[in-house]
Amino acid sequence: MTTTPEPIVGGPRESVTRRMIGIAALWIVVLLLAGGFALDRILTRAVVDNFDEQLTYNLNAMLIAAEIGPDGEVYLNRALADQRFFEAYSGLYYQISGPGFEAFPSRSLWDRRLDPSIQHNDEDIHVRNSFEFDGEPLRIVETDAFIPESDVRWRFQVAQSREELDAQIRDLRTTLIRSFAALGLGLILMAAVQTLYGLWPLRRVAKEVAAIRTGQRKRIDPDFPREIMPLTEEINELLEHNEKRAEEARRHAGNLAHALKTPLTVITNAATAKDSKLDEIVRREATVMRRQVDHHLARARAIGRRSSAQARANVAASLDTIERAVARLYEGTTIDITGDREACVRVERQDLDEMLGNLIENAAKYGGGRVFVEIVKSAPMIDIIIEDDGHGIPEERVDELFKRGARLDDTGKPGTGLGLAIVRDVAEIYDGSITLASSEDLGGLMATLSLPAAPEAG
Repeated sequence: MTTTPEPIVGGPRESVTRRMIGIAALWIVVLLLAGGFALDRILTRAVVDNFDEQLTYNLNAMLIAAEIGPDGEVYLNRALADQRFFEAYSGLYYQISGPGFEAFPSRSLWDRRLDPSIQHNDEDIHVRNSFEFDGEPLRIVETDAFIPESDVRWRFQVAQSREELDAQIRDLRTTLIRSFAALGLGLILMAAVQTLYGLWPLRRVAKEVAAIRTGQRKRIDPDFPREIMPLTEEINELLEHNEKRAEEARRHAGNLAHALKTPLTVITNAATAKDSKLDEIVRREATVMRRQVDHHLARARAIGRRSSAQARANVAASLDTIERAVARLYEGTTIDITGDREACVRVERQDLDEMLGNLIENAAKYGGGRVFVEIVKSAPMIDIIIEDDGHGIPEERVDELFKRGARLDDTGKPGTGLGLAIVRDVAEIYDGSITLASSEDLGGLMATLSLPAAPEAG
């Protein structure tokens, strides 16, 4: 029992527009995140440094105003300017501590005291965060110093609640996030508009191709941006190429039909008239039809293979193969091959063998026993010159030889009479040519087959 295979359902088609917008959006987000992080670090550092500078300013004012009293205790000989030091729990505090002495606090500390237990081995200014007060994180600037007339190492501390600092950082980051989000959204929208606008000519191309398919247009309008013009030009050239191929196919079919019509008419008439020579007529006309079919099949194969841009064939290799085959058919014939053995033509090997085989076989068949072949580079073509020592042909008959069914002689030697016509047609398919002339060296016929040289192998 046979089962019908289920159709293969392909995945969703990718969109170039979505891909371009997605890549742009991803890149924008990455850059904005990196830039926002760096800017956040810089601005946050600036806010914190400014906050610390204010605390350091008050600390230095304390150091300048600090003196030792009669009992060795420390005090400030003048009040600090900031009134918050005198308001209970204001969020701005100072304290001077020394071993063996009661701490000297600001009034704003009220019943609380700063912790001076953290030890420092130098007299530099140290900045730290502290959570020693419940519900009130602190930013503390402190230093150790000796006061004249005292041997005690005093700890000077200025502290301020971080609430104001944290609020500034939050406001800064909120502004940054909103600004960068708006910037990112704007950039992504701009990338989307740019992508849609940039790809719009491709949509025009699609519409014009659809119009060509429905018969509304014959060619794509050349009025496109410079970047799209190569595409439209290639499409127009492809359309022209296809039209030529279609016209060539129609002409071929017409030629073949016309070529077969006459033999079929002859056979039909002979059969209708019950001609006594019907068998002979059928064989003769069938031979004619076979020659025509062979000719058109050779052209069709060459046209089909011509589409390969990578076609490449070594001339010398093809000649060596043909020389061995022809030498067996015509044992008394000597074939000499000379010239550039590295030369390659932009032709399929089968077609090259068919062209060279026809020419060399004709030279061996109608020559006197010597065939000379030379490969000559004549950029951008490769010339393959084939000479024989036969009787040659009059110049006025050269054009006749390319007609289908024409023969080099009338001696009755077997042959289809299509060799040169096939060679000419196949050569023209590959943008080549063939010319006939008299051989000055051997005295017979000289055929020059010119074919496009293949690019150097890289």
